[in-house]
Amino acid sequence: MSETFTFRVLATDGKARRGEVSMPRGTVRTPAFMPVGTAGTVKAMYLDQVRELGSDIILGNTYHLMLRPGAERMARLGGLHEFARWPHPILTDSGGFQVMSLSQLRKLTENGVTFRSHIDGAAYDMSPERSIEIQGLLDSDIQMQLDECVALPAEPKEIERAMELSLRWAERCKTAFGNQPGKAMFGIVQGGDVPNLRVRSAQALKALDLKGYAVGGLAVGEPQAVMLEMLDITCPELPDEKPRYLMGVGTPDDILKSVARGIDMFDCVMPTRAGRHGLAYTRRGKINLRNARHADDPRPLDEESDCPAARDYSRAYLHHLVRSQEALGAMLLTWNNLAYYQRLMRDIRDAIEAGRFAERSAEISEGWARGDLPAL
Repeated sequence: MSETFTFRVLATDGKARRGEVSMPRGTVRTPAFMPVGTAGTVKAMYLDQVRELGSDIILGNTYHLMLRPGAERMARLGGLHEFARWPHPILTDSGGFQVMSLSQLRKLTENGVTFRSHIDGAAYDMSPERSIEIQGLLDSDIQMQLDECVALPAEPKEIERAMELSLRWAERCKTAFGNQPGKAMFGIVQGGDVPNLRVRSAQALKALDLKGYAVGGLAVGEPQAVMLEMLDITCPELPDEKPRYLMGVGTPDDILKSVARGIDMFDCVMPTRAGRHGLAYTRRGKINLRNARHADDPRPLDEESDCPAARDYSRAYLHHLVRSQEALGAMLLTWNNLAYYQRLMRDIRDAIEAGRFAERSAEISEGWARGDLPAL
């Protein structure tokens, strides 16, 4: 742990980086996957379990927490760490993506966004300053700038307008954040699928000399090839000595390919959401436990896994739980999925340190391609 917010690269293999983000509440080993704790909880998991699986940091959602239980109430109760019993690092997003995608009757201006809650229709104002204020009340360790995320495909002029607005908001967020020892505010590179806009956004944010940089506006409807092309263009424009965070990504394959391009941090609802819908991630690829082929199968998901959910429960039992809509099914499959994701990140870090990231990536991909065991 560090009394200040620091990042250091410990090893490289090609463009892949093994590093550490250190702050007063703990050290985050990178490349890192951050489980999403939208409303102060990683769905279907105890946070003690999340920690035991190897998570150094989780993500909280500003939009959802400001609506319920409320940022000021959270501050009175000691902040999100105390509230959720997670004393380790927390990153909060700005709430911007949810405002754009979930809220009703939103109105965007230079000052910010006026919107109505998707819960009860109550009216709220979200400016760059208010977003940073809310994240401060939550007492998160890494806070994100407010930005406008445009769904793809979109017209280049619309992408450019949103990118320029996000840059102006980044400056306002930096001023509002001020100097908070041991904490960081990250800027967010926008620009959609337009290469020169990505470069302009990255260069302008770099000039602000922030403590970290995120790449936003990807995994929002574009093919993987477009996402990777934008990373190829964007990452070289970002400072080597600062952490790089790819927001909302993604599948295990997305992670492997993004690490190869220099990304250090990831978050995604995919492993938890998939678990609640009967889908398991394994070293043999995805397994749909809703499928009738598992009804009489006594084998576990993965006999070699160190996660009890994968190793100790039969596929037949998991199938039964999923088809019966028992809560335990969602809990066990979410446990399995987060265990798999954290095992993947450990594998990636070890491979970078050993100088064999490309070889290990190929081995992992071959395991997915071979697929699941044949049915009995």
